Amino acid sequence: MTTPYQSPDYDTDAADYGREAIRTEYKFSHVTTGRYLPTPGKAPAWPFADIGSWMIDANASAGDWLEELKDWRREHLVRIGYTDVNYRRPELQWAQRNFVHAQMMVEDRYFFDAATGQYTVDRYLDDLTARFGGLDSVLIWYIYPNIGIDDRNQFDLAHDMPGGLAGLKTAVQAFQKRGVKVFLPAKPWDHGTRDPGVTHWDGLAEIVKAVGADGINGDTFNGVPRAFFDACDARGNPVVVQPESTISSEEQLIWNVQSWGKKAPDGPVPPVSKWKWLEPRHMVNYENRWGRNRNHDLQYCFFNGIGYNAWENIWGVWNQFTPRDGEALRRIATLYRQFPQLVVSMDWEPYQVCLQGGIFASRFPGEGVALHTLINRNEYAVDGEQIALAHAQGTRYYDAWHGRVLTPRIIDGAAYIELPMEARGFGAILSVAADTAVEGLDDFLAATAERTQQPLNSYSAAWKAAPQELLAIASTPPQAEAPAGMVTIPAGEFLFQVGGIEIEGFTWAGLDVQYPWEDCARRHHRRRMALPAFHIDRHPVTNAAFKRFLDVSGYRPADDHNFLVDWKDGAPRAGWNNKPVTWVSIEDARAYAAWAGKRLPHAWEWQYAAQGTDERLYPWGNAWDATCVPRVNRGRRLTPPADVDAHPQGASPFGVEDLVGNVWQWTDEFSDAHTRAAVLRGGSSYQPQTSHWYFPQAYRLDQHGKYLLMGPSKDRAGTVGFRCVVDAT
Repeated sequence: MTTPYQSPDYDTDAADYGREAIRTEYKFSHVTTGRYLPTPGKAPAWPFADIGSWMIDANASAGDWLEELKDWRREHLVRIGYTDVNYRRPELQWAQRNFVHAQMMVEDRYFFDAATGQYTVDRYLDDLTARFGGLDSVLIWYIYPNIGIDDRNQFDLAHDMPGGLAGLKTAVQAFQKRGVKVFLPAKPWDHGTRDPGVTHWDGLAEIVKAVGADGINGDTFNGVPRAFFDACDARGNPVVVQPESTISSEEQLIWNVQSWGKKAPDGPVPPVSKWKWLEPRHMVNYENRWGRNRNHDLQYCFFNGIGYNAWENIWGVWNQFTPRDGEALRRIATLYRQFPQLVVSMDWEPYQVCLQGGIFASRFPGEGVALHTLINRNEYAVDGEQIALAHAQGTRYYDAWHGRVLTPRIIDGAAYIELPMEARGFGAILSVAADTAVEGLDDFLAATAERTQQPLNSYSAAWKAAPQELLAIASTPPQAEAPAGMVTIPAGEFLFQVGGIEIEGFTWAGLDVQYPWEDCARRHHRRRMALPAFHIDRHPVTNAAFKRFLDVSGYRPADDHNFLVDWKDGAPRAGWNNKPVTWVSIEDARAYAAWAGKRLPHAWEWQYAAQGTDERLYPWGNAWDATCVPRVNRGRRLTPPADVDAHPQGASPFGVEDLVGNVWQWTDEFSDAHTRAAVLRGGSSYQPQTSHWYFPQAYRLDQHGKYLLMGPSKDRAGTVGFRCVVDAT
């Protein structure tokens, strides 16, 4: 009898299936991909890989597999000239206790209160502590996806945080006061915006030092280059560098003392993390940003003794942990934080022999103590004897998952441990040698016992998109005739059909925005609407008009960073009077509109005025015409926008001009509990090159941009203006 899979080197029978499948996968899958180490008993992928998997005996192969794997590790460490000097540096060892990490969008409303202009770090952390036990580190993310809306580079955006670098420093210190380390992001692909005049590593190292951050996250890096590490060291500010993607060069393990992990295969047998195996003190934070059910992720972490990236705000899409996943993470993190030295044990061994099918265990030994972590891959509960441990006289055993003392059967020098394992659940055993004291053990067991009185599976695993609300726009006093400079848009039936142009997110529920007639946010929107008449500005508001507003009203925003930054001495530059005003926040635009007796348009009003009733793709028709818009700017610096009346040939069927390709225009604002965003219409002439990660353009009338909002200092942009609406009788 042969196995379902035949490798070029192995022709096996059923009795040796597990052993040879392990060796085959090790040879062909893991050495080739470099992602994960071999998984005992898991056949290489093929169209019918599940057939016969129930025959695999992982226990029979685990011993040989571990020995071969230890040989592999010894050789690889020699090949890369490995030194553990950075893992022994006291100032970097916090990475080995960095169990729960989060990428945090600065636009998260729990982090910053736009109404008061204050950072609210305690509110942000209190929420996470309540839902899943809190953080050990945070990545403060202030760049993508808004970068590229204008020519500000990744370093400019740090300076544009509310309060500038001094304000960012107060937020960093507030995290650190709560024991949370702080990472800042690096973007190797940012070469299309303003040239910073310094190397990426020197530019970021200066910001890291100025705000006192603890680490650097390398966005899209497969290993953060040594230059970033050394640049911070040279400034007396050593940092932990953490690549977003799996390390690609094994030598980088020497100074990348931490990394993210991704895409662990979800099969019947849990995989092993390659980098954790090569250097057990290397802390991986596994991430699955779009995951709705994170149970496999958390089992993979628990089996490997690695941490988790508890990432919920994904570019403004709120993907919250389910209560069950949150509680599972809390219990894992609580155990890790009680025994941090064991989780990074240099003698860690996965795939301990278990007594029941579908149960897998790892052993993390220390001086006089050992921790076994267990996971149940079955979709049903498994109780009774789970594992037999070599027993020494006087050894004490504890159920560290449920917080109770264990009394195992001792048979022929082995302690047979009984544990209840929920379906897809977790377990942990602490063994303590005679005369070994474990500090805080009694308190830990008591707290754990109280917490686990409620079974993990009693918590809801149901996921639901966060509901969004459209910010109300108050009507204006209706006018029968169009005021000066405005065009009347007649009442009519209109097909509002539009889609968001976000780079990521597929078509997940919760992506983009939620119009009032929809039950959740989504990328694509369609509704046939009967619209009343209204008047709309023929052109965007100009610099001259905005200057009159300031002169008459005396308006000055409380947060005036970047306010009209392209003006000179408080006035538009020479020749700029008829250009659209930019560097105004949505709050600034609303203030102008209220002063003028007008309001901002709803997105569907803007589109109706631009499109008419024939569903055309552009204001002038269905074919792109470059003569109808300003010339595209693909340089690294912004150029002034065109005059608002420079392209009358681009007018809509109603005679509304300058709708597309000059400056984006503010319309609706949406929010949920954690995020705020504005719908931008029309696109701009600025198209930074070198990367597809820059804020994308939306020239077509059936597309819109979603622009994340934090506070005026960061929201104002050199390519965003506005026009106004007045209600008609």
